[in-house]
Amino acid sequence: MFWVLLLLPAWAVAGLACTRLCLAAVRAADAGTEPCGKHDLTLYEAAFLSGGPARVADLTLVSMARQRRLLLAHTGWATVVDPRGRDDIERSVIGAIGPEGQSPIAPVRAAAAAADAVRGLADRLVSAGLAVPAGAGATVGAGVRQVRIATLAVLALGVAALLMPAQQGVPRLLVALWFALPLILCLSCLALARIEAHPYSHWASPAGQRLLGTLAQHPGAAGDDRTYLTSVAVRGISAVGEPDLRAAFAHRGSHRRV
Repeated sequence: MFWVLLLLPAWAVAGLACTRLCLAAVRAADAGTEPCGKHDLTLYEAAFLSGGPARVADLTLVSMARQRRLLLAHTGWATVVDPRGRDDIERSVIGAIGPEGQSPIAPVRAAAAAADAVRGLADRLVSAGLAVPAGAGATVGAGVRQVRIATLAVLALGVAALLMPAQQGVPRLLVALWFALPLILCLSCLALARIEAHPYSHWASPAGQRLLGTLAQHPGAAGDDRTYLTSVAVRGISAVGEPDLRAAFAHRGSHRRV
């Protein structure tokens, strides 16, 4: 009956992961009410809901570069052209570059993402019911990842049990059926989460995700600068079309300030 020693942890892993996913789904449903009043997302808000503080920093860098107020070289360095920021987030980027007016992009991006201006943006979105509060526990996306890991663990334990020497009076088919039960539980939870809660988001609440969906439905005029920046806010650097600008962000993690 050694296979029972493998079945018990299989059930424990599956049950714990599925319970966490269900609790995360319940919390998401509780937070899924519409925000009070009409709310039109700004570009910064769309960037935060799509990719968090780092996406806000990337959007700001791209926006300032397109306006020729910041030079982003293909070597991965940022140079200030116009030191007058138009809002708190732009001023945090300029401040992160430093008094010399030049810095690698990686530390600028990290400092801007951690700036008070971005934290204030996050707080406002949480208060409006559009963003997930920091430290609020596992999100649906995190719960789905845990159930996927549990599924693989159940499979591994089941295969290990079947590879054990045959035991008298216990057919292998019966062992396989016992391990199929926690596997079915995991797969059912994944299917329900896919139907009810997809797409999964680490930053946006269900109400925030619905507002992000309206951006895709009303993209604006083709070739409009706001439309371009909206794509960057929602999709990240992958939406940048200029080769030199894409090359600059390709060096985001390869430089240190000297």
